[in-house]
Amino acid sequence: MNDTDILQSFFLIFGGAAVIATTALYLRQPMLVAYIALGALAGPFGLALVDDTALLSGIAEIGIIFLLFQAFRVEKNDSGFTRSVIERDEGELPQGDLLIDVKFSSLNYKDGLSATGNPGVTRNFPHTPGIDAAGIVLESSDPNFVPGDKVIAIGFDLGMGTSGGFAQRIRIPAGWAVKCPEGLSLHASMIIGTAGFTAAECVQKLEQSGMTPDSGPVLVTGSTGGVGSVAVKLLSQLGYDVTAVTGKAEKSDWLKSLGAASVISREEAAAGADKPLLAETWGGVVDTVGGDILFNGVKSLRYGCSLAACGLVAAPTFGASVLPFILRHVNLLGVDSVQLPIEQKAEIWQRLATDWLMDLSDLEEALSLETLSDAIDRILAGNMVGRGVVHL
Repeated sequence: MNDTDILQSFFLIFGGAAVIATTALYLRQPMLVAYIALGALAGPFGLALVDDTALLSGIAEIGIIFLLFQAFRVEKNDSGFTRSVIERDEGELPQGDLLIDVKFSSLNYKDGLSATGNPGVTRNFPHTPGIDAAGIVLESSDPNFVPGDKVIAIGFDLGMGTSGGFAQRIRIPAGWAVKCPEGLSLHASMIIGTAGFTAAECVQKLEQSGMTPDSGPVLVTGSTGGVGSVAVKLLSQLGYDVTAVTGKAEKSDWLKSLGAASVISREEAAAGADKPLLAETWGGVVDTVGGDILFNGVKSLRYGCSLAACGLVAAPTFGASVLPFILRHVNLLGVDSVQLPIEQKAEIWQRLATDWLMDLSDLEEALSLETLSDAIDRILAGNMVGRGVVHL
């Protein structure tokens, strides 16, 4: 075969690939099926448009490149867990309705637990963490999504038992995804991520329980973390008087720049844990840490007010009594963003794109797959501030 024939064959195959790939997307078929169909049609056992099997083999090897993607991988061995960035094949992904080209993910505390082998989060390795992902649909077998749709996926089993968002491709059930609302970019959605979404869910639940700016100041614990920092920003934007709790005194000015009216230390928030009740102070509390600080928040709520609990980095348990509940009519509200029904997730994302839209660029630390491992160590050590966004 001469050079002209080779060029014609390349043109024919890659031109045909473009046509058949477009057809596959329209018919909601996997791209791999399209490539197999093209080979069968154009090869020596089909229409024999290209009859050089060696050339076909070489072109196929080039074509495989388009099915490869980069992923962060955690592996378990005799000495513990190792982390690396590898190349994966789309064929290795689990079954699902949507194949998504991931553009951004974000780093959450739970991702750190998954990456270090916490069995309460991830049991099977090797594994790609990442409980958040935002990207563009490449393939869909669900009538509610078409290729080209911009989508957000957080929670459910993503990044826990299912290969997660720290990769350039994911394949998931359609019921895990929402279309990115107009007015919110994929990038901005991952500055929010699970942490910011959880903050918004806390605020929504508190307001549904009657909290308004007239209820009194609102306490936010763990305020330099992902949930806490977004909660401070959102509450301040909504007109609340926010008091931020932090163990990082050097971040006081930063918290005030987010909108905190005042900042108190972790020690101040923990004082009085041995007392059954504390002075009625807060019109609402967003607690991200758990432990005795959580119940101190309950004991210092004003009459009829509520605390939204969403974290346990300090401790999963706390000392408690019924006194605040029966004497002050207060509420302890649990907040979960993992299994929240997708319809309710879509409603909150819509609010985050409209009346709760925030400029969170001052919270972002840009990460890559290569810098992710260091960031995981920092978030587990409590040394990360704001939101780590993984650019893919």
